[in-house]
Amino acid sequence: MADEHAGRFPDPHEYQVPPELEGWEEMYPSHHLFSEDRADWEKQQFWYQDKIHAPEPMPPLDLLFQEAWQIALSQYTTRVFCIPPAQGIAQRMVGCYMYICAVAPPPDEIIGEKAALFEKRVFYVFEHYNELWDKWLTKFKALGEEMKGLEIPKEMPKYVPEDQVLPAPTGCYVSYDLIEAFDKLVHQMFKGWQYHFEMLNLTYLAYLMFGDVSRKLFPGISESAIGKMVAGAYVSMFRPEEELCQLSRLAVSLSGVADILKKETTAAGKIAELERTPEGKQWLEAFDKAKDPWFYVSCGSGWFHFEGSWINNLDIPYSYIKSYVERLGNGETIERSLDQVEKERDETVAKYRDLIQSDEDRETFDGAYNTVRTIYRYAEDHLFWVEHWFHTIWFSRIREFGKLLVDNGMTNEVDDIFMFNRYEIPEILTEIATGWALGVGIPMRGDYYKAKAKKRKEILKAASEWNPTPALGVPPEEVAEPFTIMLWGVTTDKVKEWLKGMGEVSTKDVSELKGFAASAGVAEGPARVLKRLNEIMDLQAGDIMVCPTTNPSWAPVFTKIKAAVTDIGGLTSHAAIVCREYGVPSVTGTGVATSVIKTGDIIRVDGDTGVVTIVKRAE
Repeated sequence: MADEHAGRFPDPHEYQVPPELEGWEEMYPSHHLFSEDRADWEKQQFWYQDKIHAPEPMPPLDLLFQEAWQIALSQYTTRVFCIPPAQGIAQRMVGCYMYICAVAPPPDEIIGEKAALFEKRVFYVFEHYNELWDKWLTKFKALGEEMKGLEIPKEMPKYVPEDQVLPAPTGCYVSYDLIEAFDKLVHQMFKGWQYHFEMLNLTYLAYLMFGDVSRKLFPGISESAIGKMVAGAYVSMFRPEEELCQLSRLAVSLSGVADILKKETTAAGKIAELERTPEGKQWLEAFDKAKDPWFYVSCGSGWFHFEGSWINNLDIPYSYIKSYVERLGNGETIERSLDQVEKERDETVAKYRDLIQSDEDRETFDGAYNTVRTIYRYAEDHLFWVEHWFHTIWFSRIREFGKLLVDNGMTNEVDDIFMFNRYEIPEILTEIATGWALGVGIPMRGDYYKAKAKKRKEILKAASEWNPTPALGVPPEEVAEPFTIMLWGVTTDKVKEWLKGMGEVSTKDVSELKGFAASAGVAEGPARVLKRLNEIMDLQAGDIMVCPTTNPSWAPVFTKIKAAVTDIGGLTSHAAIVCREYGVPSVTGTGVATSVIKTGDIIRVDGDTGVVTIVKRAE
C-alpha cells in the first residue's frame, strides 16, 4: 500500500510538538493558530517556516510586528497597487515558530479587474519616486517623533495631583491614561508598518520586471550579473557604519583618543577616560551628535526585543570603532568601496546594453533599468527608519510599561511584558487601573501573571532547543510564486531537499552546497560559522561568514570579510543586497550551510554560480 504521506509534509492540524511546549497555544492570538473552522482552506496551502522574519521562537508581544506586516504587505499587493495575479501572505504559529504561505492567485475575473488599476497606480509611483520618497520620509519621521513624545504614566500616584482637580477636574486620570497610552503605542506601530510597505512591494516588483527583461534580451545571463547591474546606492541603512568610519578617522586625528578606544575595556570605561581630556571631549561630542538617529540601529534584525540596539548597548559601536581604529593604524581602508561597486555596475550594464540589436529592445531595457535603479534603493533606505529606528523607539517605550508592571507587583522583570501578547496587556493594565481606583488593600493577581511569564519563558527556551519541520502541508509541483523565491529563497529544489531530510545529513557527506548567486565574485578562506547574535564579534579579517542570514546592521564587518554564505534568503533578501553593496561575493539560500560547514573549514564561495565548495575540513 502506498504511503499516503509520501511527497508531503505533516498536516498542520495533526503535527505534534514536544511535550515540553505544552500550553504554547495560549501565548498567541487565536487567529494566528491553525483551526478546524478553516481546515479545508489551510490544508490546501503550502506552509513554510519564515526564517527571514522569525528565525527564532516568537515571544508573544514581538508577534505584533508580524501581525502588522501580514496586513500591510498583503493589502498593498491585493487592494492598493493591485498586482494582478498576486495575493497576500498568510501566517500561522506552530510550537512558537511562524509558518507562512503565499495565497494562490485570485479568479481570472479578479485578475482582470486588478490589471486595469495596476498600470495606472504602479507606474505613477515609478515615475514620481523621488518626490514621493521625500514625502514618505517626512511623515515617517513625524510618526517616530510622535511615538517618542507619547505620554506614558510613570506611576500610579497615591492621590491625583491638585492641578488635575482644581480649579476644575480634568475629567480623565491616570487610570484612563494608562490604557489609552498602550493602545496608542500599538496603533502607532501598526501605522508605521502601513507606511513601511507603501513602496516596498513595488521595489521588489521593479527588480522582477528588470530581471525578466534581462533574461529575455540576454538568454543565459547569470543572476549575479543582474544583481550587479542594480548595486551601488547611498542608502540610510549603511549610514550607521559610515558614521563609525568618520568617528574612527576623527579618533586617529586627535591626540590620545585612538589609544583609549583601542583598550580592552567597556564603553563606559572609555567614555570616563575620554571625558578627562579636551581631545576626548571633542570626540565624544561628535559621537553624541551621530547617535540620534544613526545609532538607533538594532544589534540584530530589529524583530526581537532581546536583540538590543546600539543606542542602549554602546559596547557594540565602541567595539566596531576599536576594530576600525586598529585597521587604520595598519594602513587599511575601512570604508566600503562604493566607487568600485559603481564602476563594475556601469561596466556590466554597458556590456549587456551593447548586445541589444534594436532600438525598441534598447528602450525596453533602459526603461526597466532606470526604474529599478531609481526605486530599488527604497529596500534599504526605508529599512533603517522602520525596522531599526522606529522599532528601537517602540521597544524603549514598551519597557516603560514593563517597569510599571514591575512597580505594581504584576511581573518580576521589566522584559516580562514581552511574554504577553498585545491583546493580553490591556487586561493587565485594566487590572492595575481597577485596583488603583478601588482604593487600598485591594488584592491583585500578580502571582498569576508572574507564573504565566515564567512558564512562557520556559516554553520559549524549550522551543529554541527543538528543530521543527521546515514546512507543513502539500507542496506544489513547482514553486513559482516570485516573492517566495526572491525574498525567502524557497525553490522547488529546496522543497525537495526538505522532503529528503537534507537538514539532517551528516557533515562528512557534503562537500558542495548550492544556493543563489546573490553577489558576484569568488573567494576562498576559513569559514566562521555564526549561529547566535553575539558571535558576530568573533569575526576576524579574511574570514568567510557563514550564518542563517545576515543582518543589515552588521555592515561594519563587511569590509573585513572575504565572502558570506547564508542558509536562507533569495536574490532580493537583505543578505543579498548588503553583499552586493559591499562588493562581497555571496551565496544565499543554501538551506544547510550552518549545519554542514564548521568554523575553520576552508571553503570557496562562487557568487557567480551559487556554489559553495568545502575545500578542506578543519583539523
